[in-house]
Amino acid sequence: MTAKRISEDEVKQLYNQFETPAHVIRHCRAVANAALKVSAELNKHGHSFDLDLIWGSGLAHDIARTSEDHGGVGADALDKLGYHDEADIVRVHMFYAIETIDNLTEKDMVCLGDKLIKEDKYVGLEPRMQYLLERIPDDPEREKRIRERWAELAILQENIEKIIGCTLDSLFTDEEKY
Repeated sequence: MTAKRISEDEVKQLYNQFETPAHVIRHCRAVANAALKVSAELNKHGHSFDLDLIWGSGLAHDIARTSEDHGGVGADALDKLGYHDEADIVRVHMFYAIETIDNLTEKDMVCLGDKLIKEDKYVGLEPRMQYLLERIPDDPEREKRIRERWAELAILQENIEKIIGCTLDSLFTDEEKY
């Protein structure tokens, strides 16, 4: 039996319910688009990602962005609606450790998509991670975690690019980039 997947209209209802700001909605759409593009390209090279799950999770990942624990609050709302796979992704999208290239999941792809997008534009990994570092207060532990995540993601990006035969940058049009 195929798992229940959230529709774009249902995500829009959640945006209304949580009063998600317009700039966050644009960010969610850009993240969903980035995750979907990379995943679809990997699917052409032997992976079998559930693109509907990636799209819906990307759209919903920051529905509750104005809440303190926005991942948890958004995930709880999705769980209540029966979207458990989407909820699992939304719950961890901020602090998820990416798997190896051989074990990638839809979670990995949405989390990677989130790390390629600044605001609502594709910027790539390095500018996005630099942006995150600039936004944190003087917190050496948090900076260490971001730098560790950056190193993991850089290896993942390199491996993905080897598989697909092009850079991630080349997948995105000028309209999608800064």
